[in-house]
This record gives sequence, structure tokens and C-alpha cells, in this order.
Amino acid sequence: MIDSDGARLGAEAAHRLALADCCEMETGLNEAEFRRIETTFGFEFSADHRAFLAAGLPVASEPEEGATWDQPWPDWRHGDPEELRYRLEWPVQGVLSAVENGWWERAWEPRPSDESAALKVAKQELAQVPQLVPVYAHRFLPAARGAYAHPVLSMWGTDIVCYGNDLADYIDREFREVDEDAPWNPQATVDFWKEFIH
Repeated sequence: MIDSDGARLGAEAAHRLALADCCEMETGLNEAEFRRIETTFGFEFSADHRAFLAAGLPVASEPEEGATWDQPWPDWRHGDPEELRYRLEWPVQGVLSAVENGWWERAWEPRPSDESAALKVAKQELAQVPQLVPVYAHRFLPAARGAYAHPVLSMWGTDIVCYGNDLADYIDREFREVDEDAPWNPQATVDFWKEFIH
């Protein structure tokens, strides 16, 4: 059962994506598919993300020049599991890359002088942070059964910005025309990750 407000928000995001006519869509994911994905990858979709993918599964669009992925939409139904794991690990791998380049979280224990030991501590710490789930390319929502209305985050290492107040707003800003006077007040809510938002 999907939270009704989260379900409405996800359905509205799917409706806006359909109006944008920017990508190929398949029939939405069913409950058995959601269970398989969540069991395989060890997370639960947020209520709005779940409703969005249940309304229709975006699977293909023309990649932008220089894009990280040939197909920016994760194909939760037919996608290669290793490719999906790579996308799921993208945010944490970006932080680990920053650790290799000298970054360190103040709340963690003091940074070991040995780089391999520092990476080991960072991996242990990052195993405790909220899971982020790809929406499109390097845009992510937090995983959390029942949660909804989190801002969509654009993740590139520790360079993290909000790309939408919520999922429906994100679809407008990424794929449609947005009124310059549209409200812009994303409230970062995800522990750990919100500390990086510019």
C-alpha cells in the first residue's frame, strides 16, 4: 500500500513526464516487480518514486552529448543487475573518490594517515548513511518506504545540488518549461547527504 499523498505526488510526476513526451515508456512496474527489485538490491523505493514507476516505466531517451550513461533512465525491469548496482553505488563511490583526494567528514573518527585505512573507515561509515536511488542519470531520491516529497538531488561526488523541490517539480525542471516565478525552496531532508548541498 502506497501512502496516498506520496502516491498522488508520484502519479503527478508521471503525468508531467508523459506530457513532456521526452522518453520511451513501458507499462509501469507491478508489485511483484517492486518486491523483486527491492529484495535484489536491498532498498525500498519512497512512496512517490514507487507511484511514479508504477504509473509508467521510463526506459529510454536520447542521451545528452557527453552524458555519463547511454540510457539515463535506469531500467528496473530489464536492466543489467551490475549496471543497476553501479548506479545505486554512484553516490557512495563519489564520496569515496573525494576521500581519496583528501576530503574527510568531521563527524567521523580522526582520519587515519594511511590512505587504505582511511578508505576502510569511510566505507564503514558510508554503509550507515541513507541509500539513494537513481531517478534519471545522476539524479537521485532517498530510499525509504512510505517517505515522499524529498528534493531530487543531483550527485557528482561531493558536489550535490537540489534539482527539484520534489519529484513532480524535478520533472518540470528537467524536461519541461518552468515558470521563472515558480516557487523554489527545496528543503534538504536526508541525513548525511544534506550536508553537501550547495
